[in-house]
Amino acid sequence: MNGSGTGAAGGGEGTRAVRAGLPEPVKYEPTLPGPVFAAHFHLPGDPTGPYTYGRDENPTWTLLERAVGELEAPGQDGVETLVFASGMAAISSVLFSQLRAGDTVVLPSDGYQALPLVRAQLEAYGIEVRTAPTGNDAQLDVLDGARLVWLETPSNPGLDVCDVRRLAEAAHARGALVAVDNTLATPLGQRPLELGADFSVASGTKQLTGHGDVLLGYVVGRDAGAMTAVRRWRKIVGAIPGPMETWLAHRSLATLQLRVDRQCATALAVAEALREQPEVSGLRYPGLPGDPSHAVASRQMRRYGCVVSFTLPTRARAERFLQALRLVDEATSFGGVRSTAERRGRWGGDAVPEGFVRLSVGAEDPEDLVADVLRAVRESAT
Repeated sequence: MNGSGTGAAGGGEGTRAVRAGLPEPVKYEPTLPGPVFAAHFHLPGDPTGPYTYGRDENPTWTLLERAVGELEAPGQDGVETLVFASGMAAISSVLFSQLRAGDTVVLPSDGYQALPLVRAQLEAYGIEVRTAPTGNDAQLDVLDGARLVWLETPSNPGLDVCDVRRLAEAAHARGALVAVDNTLATPLGQRPLELGADFSVASGTKQLTGHGDVLLGYVVGRDAGAMTAVRRWRKIVGAIPGPMETWLAHRSLATLQLRVDRQCATALAVAEALREQPEVSGLRYPGLPGDPSHAVASRQMRRYGCVVSFTLPTRARAERFLQALRLVDEATSFGGVRSTAERRGRWGGDAVPEGFVRLSVGAEDPEDLVADVLRAVRESAT
C-alpha cells in the first residue's frame, strides 16, 4: 500500500470504507486533512523527500491512493494505487504505458463508449487491436499473441459479465497482462486483483464518489515495474487530479458501503418490478437469478451494481418514459445518489436498440423509486 495509516484492512467493509487512508491521529489536527494546494514544495538540497513538484505527488493524493488501495486489495502487500484526473485518464495510462508498436491488445467490443476512440489511437501507433464481446468469455478466442487483455465486467451499458479468473489464467498462460475496468462494480462489488488481474482500473466519477460532482480515475496494480510505467505516463501527460477533487473523493468514501448497499438492493427491486412489465424486453441486471450473467457474477461479485438496463418498444416510447419520470434525472453517467436514466442510443456508438434505457439507481426510498418507474412505464404507453 501507499504508506501507512489507520485504515482497518482486516475489519468489515463499512469500517474499512469509513477509515480507509486516514493518517495517524495528531492532537488538534483534523481526522481527514484538508486539500493541499501546492504547485511546489520547499526543497533545499538534493530532492530526497516524497513531495517535490505538484505534477508528481501531492499529500492529498497520497491519502486517497492509500484509501483506494485498502478497498481494492485489503491486507495485500506490494499493491500500488495511482489517482488520475478522470476515468479515461486512468484507462489511457494503462493502455499507452504498457503497449508498444507491434503489440496486440484485446478490448471488449461492447465496452465503454470511448473505447473506439482509444482503439483508433492505438492503431495509429501501430498496435493491433482485437475485440470480442464480454459475454460467454468470448475474449478467450482472441488471446493468442496479445500483450494486454482489457476486461470490462459488468460491461457498460449491456451489463454482460465475464469470468475474470478464467480469462486471467488463460491470458497469463500466454504471457499477457490483464486489466479490469471495475467502474460499475466498485471495490465493494468485486476485487479484480484477487481474481487474478494485474490492474484494476476505474472511474471514480461514478459510484465510488457517488455525488456527481467529481471527475476522477485510478489504477491499482501489484507489479512494481508495470506501475512505474503507469506513473511515468501520468507524469508525462500531466493527467493529474486537482487537490479539491481528490479530497472530495476521499470524503465520499466514508459513505460508500451505505450508498452501495442501498443502491444495489433498490436496483434489484427495480429489476424485479420491470420483469413483470410485458412491454419491457432485454432486461439485464446481474443480480437477477434469471439473468444470463447471474451464475458467473455470483461467483466473483459480492454486490451486483446499481445499473439496470432494458429496452422499450420504440425510441419514442423510451423518450416518453424518460419524460414521465419524476424522481429520475435524465443524464449521462451512473452511480450517483440521485437516480439517473437515459436513452443510450442518443449518443451513437453503442450497439443497442433505439429504445434501450440505462437506469442508474440512486439512494431514494425503494418504494418511491419503483413506483415512479412503473408509473412512467404505464404513462409512456399512451
